[in-house]
Amino acid sequence: MTRQISRRGALAGGFAALSAGCLGRTRNIAGRDRSSQLTLEINAPPADRDPNAIRIARHLAENLNAVGIDARISTLGHTDLRRKVLINHNFDVYVGQFREAEPFDPDAMYAFTHSQFVAESGWQNPFGFTDINGVDELLATQRRADGDERREAVAELQRTLGELQPFTVVAFPDPLIAVREDRFENWTNHQPLSVGGLLGLERSAAADGDADGSGTEAGRGTAGGDGNETAGGNETAGGNETAAGNETDDGLIDDNPLTDDDDGADDAATLRLVTTDERITQNWNPIAAEYRRYGTFTSLLYDRLVLVDDGEVIPWLAADWEQVGDAGVKISLREADWHDGEPVTAEDVAFTYEFLQDTSLGTTESPVPTPTFRGRVSAVETATAIDETTVRLTLDGVNDAVGMRALQVPILPKHVWGERTDMATIAGFEFDAETTEAVVTNNENPIGSGPVRFVEATPEESVVFERNPDHFLVRAADGGESAGDATDPLTEISERFHGKPAFGRLEIEVMGSDIAAVQAVGDGFADATVSNLGPDSVPRIGREADARLVTGRSGGFYHIGYNTRRAPLSNPRFRRVLASLIDKQTLVDVAFDGYAEPAASPLAATPEWVPSDLRWEDRETDPVHPFVGESGSLDSETARNRLREVGYRFDEEGRLLAPNT
Repeated sequence: MTRQISRRGALAGGFAALSAGCLGRTRNIAGRDRSSQLTLEINAPPADRDPNAIRIARHLAENLNAVGIDARISTLGHTDLRRKVLINHNFDVYVGQFREAEPFDPDAMYAFTHSQFVAESGWQNPFGFTDINGVDELLATQRRADGDERREAVAELQRTLGELQPFTVVAFPDPLIAVREDRFENWTNHQPLSVGGLLGLERSAAADGDADGSGTEAGRGTAGGDGNETAGGNETAGGNETAAGNETDDGLIDDNPLTDDDDGADDAATLRLVTTDERITQNWNPIAAEYRRYGTFTSLLYDRLVLVDDGEVIPWLAADWEQVGDAGVKISLREADWHDGEPVTAEDVAFTYEFLQDTSLGTTESPVPTPTFRGRVSAVETATAIDETTVRLTLDGVNDAVGMRALQVPILPKHVWGERTDMATIAGFEFDAETTEAVVTNNENPIGSGPVRFVEATPEESVVFERNPDHFLVRAADGGESAGDATDPLTEISERFHGKPAFGRLEIEVMGSDIAAVQAVGDGFADATVSNLGPDSVPRIGREADARLVTGRSGGFYHIGYNTRRAPLSNPRFRRVLASLIDKQTLVDVAFDGYAEPAASPLAATPEWVPSDLRWEDRETDPVHPFVGESGSLDSETARNRLREVGYRFDEEGRLLAPNT
């Protein structure tokens, strides 16, 4: 008789115990002979850091246990989890979120799955997935083809990945944040916490009306007074030196156009954000895989040649570019300075592309590429400085879309990062592969060229940035010497970015939970939450009179990744059975409370690339690997039979036997 295992109650119920530790370890429990049973460890962040991920992990673990696999959940902080998975490759299964914040071009799958990256750390093929059924060939074709030929290659790539399942796509969550609009407005439903979203904010009329320092904020003292405390209880930075070397005066930022005429009203010009993710308070390395999720704040610190916002390609540090020959791109740079006052040059740009491909700059036996952006810079064969403000990139025969992605990497100052090529030796950390100081440094006192610059931080508590008054967005919009210059046309940048950011100071404070973060927004101690909120927080937002919910579209799909270096996860037939144990629709309905879309393809956020046979549309289950059972209930006996069909055995107690037992 078929046995049905109900999941709805378990998913909807509490899971606090999972946030404190784990259900077990991969070691056999003392006194119990389970050496012959297959054991899989599922790694995921704890519930207070990512409630969606832990619910997916719990769902998978319960269904694995139901079919005879000893599944254990091990919860790790984001940094430890990413180091374990992305750098050391020491895992069985993990639950994570893809790092693209917005719907992305199909070429994002190149680094994620190409065999070229199988031995590298980072989001480059973390599964150890090797070329089967022509995946590498399809990835190469979509890089070089255009039109229908590229579309057909992308469609076949999705089908092949769906068949082989190096990872299982679960769902695309809706970004959820709580905001208030009494001091800053223009929070968009596109990507409110992207670079474009934060730079697009405007000061509200009410905030400008209080700029004379006479107004007060809810729950706060009078703006600009000596000894005022920030939302986190820390005193303002009166008398401290900023990272750029400018002194502050009672919290005011020197040479800041927003506060120069405000009679001390720095409080009104401060954007206050709260998060449950402490990583931004202790690491500002834009190329460190284990510390970056979407990279919003490092992207505010470090300019890119091109910014893509809501599908719009915006010349950023690159004022202009033109094609030279079949594969060359000549780029003219805007006038820009690093935060330490040194000029940004074409040599810095050329250095960046060489450095991201090998952070040792040839000093090691084999290259040590950056854990991030490796896929993008692999499209660039050479980068050469022609003069101080002109650089030429030679592309590796790629199409325009891939070439544009190659222009979206953080440009690094050569005089800073060129000193970080030595092999990494950090007490207390072990690295399974050779790596460099550049990859593992926290990058304290970061020096970029972006529209904000670093001020100070208290690890795991708060971080403060300030507006960069020398950035080209400010300089040209305020009538600087480059305004109207044909070689540096700010008119190529959307008007919503002119003179931005609208804040003079950016403070990010760490909170203990989503509920606490929402409360801080409702009470007026913060303008918005940063980390994506879990669905449990949505009702709380509704109870806060001055807070509202902002949602958007995300390219950062939740997925279950398998370490294909290890048996039996190395067997695609086994992975297909695991994929069929995941009830994606029920997870979306119950775990995500409807704030997500189930999917079978990693490109589901850009449906124009998804063939009809892979679209979820009105289906109730996965079109590639349908859930084994009815909605909310696993048919464990059918799942066991599928495992038997692909060659696996069970003992008399119904436990799945590990290979070679």
